[in-house]
Amino acid sequence: MTTPDPYSRDVIALAASIAHLKRLDAPHATVRKVSRLCGSEVTLDMNVADGRVSAIGWDVSACALGQASASILGQLIIGADRALLAEGADTLNALLKGIPVPDNSPFIALRALEPASAYPARHGSIRLAFDAALAAFDQISSGSQ
Repeated sequence: MTTPDPYSRDVIALAASIAHLKRLDAPHATVRKVSRLCGSEVTLDMNVADGRVSAIGWDVSACALGQASASILGQLIIGADRALLAEGADTLNALLKGIPVPDNSPFIALRALEPASAYPARHGSIRLAFDAALAAFDQISSGSQ
């Protein structure tokens, strides 16, 4: 049995269409996350208003899988509260353990990353955007910038 190729056309298309690739001039928080295993990194600027993400800008230097993950999050992050960001991170972590994304999930697009569950060396890169988003949100919520 062959392992599915994690670099599908869908993944490549997502990687090529990351939204919000311009850094913010005056962010409420900036977080940099690096995958120690592969060196991929995400630097995320975030603003929050009324408990919801109002703006982001980021620099994503990652493999196509990490870029695809950032692209998926970038499509949903504006207007998200912390609970939605945590749901996305939990959904992604479950997916990487082989648990399918539920049909009713707002993160259904993560299904494009299913074949990557067989490549643990890429999991850190795939998690970067979600980890950065949660860390930035928490930094703003705690008032420590």
